Amino acid sequence: MNTDIKKDCIAIISGGMDSITLLYEYQKRIALAVSFDYGSNHNHREIPFAQYHCERLGIPHLVIPLDFMKRYFKSSLFDGDDAIPEGHYKNENIQSTVVPFRNGIMLSIAAGLAETHRLNYVMMANHGGDHDIYPDCSPAFVNAMSDALKAGTINGVRLLAPYTNLSKTDIAVHGKQLGVDYSMTWSCYRGGEKQCGRCATCLERRDALRAAGINDTTEYA
Repeated sequence: MNTDIKKDCIAIISGGMDSITLLYEYQKRIALAVSFDYGSNHNHREIPFAQYHCERLGIPHLVIPLDFMKRYFKSSLFDGDDAIPEGHYKNENIQSTVVPFRNGIMLSIAAGLAETHRLNYVMMANHGGDHDIYPDCSPAFVNAMSDALKAGTINGVRLLAPYTNLSKTDIAVHGKQLGVDYSMTWSCYRGGEKQCGRCATCLERRDALRAAGINDTTEYA
């Protein structure tokens, strides 16, 4: 009996903990990984990690520039290190890190790639901790976007978002079981020489690794 798993997915990979875990879990199904350089403070830090893991797994990797987003959209992710607020995601000022409809734009492009290559699925690694701050990570968005992609593509591309209802800690525990090296990932919104350890995504990273029992070897500023 042929037990080979068909490569039928395009995965959106940032270089952060969640998407790299997704890459390892679904590597046998991922025909192509794509990263988007949309001009954020930290794109130049995280994308090399996406490239590293794709090369390690032998998965073709594209980097697509979306520089128009920085020119026309408003977000503190575009405004330099000093614009990034400190503190956990529950703080109201973290809403400044929203990039308007970012996932919708990226998924639309990924769906076009999937249709071009006759692949059936697009994958993204949103998770449960994102829902309150980022509307384009919510279950309602995932369901609606999957319906839109299916209706708007010849081959009925669908969206897979398997971590939608998982916490960051759940993902870290899962990654530990998969043997993911989280020291080769980037989270920090500031994009400096080292991860700051104080912005919301750094704090979430530290908490998740600690809760998962993973030795955090990240060099923080």
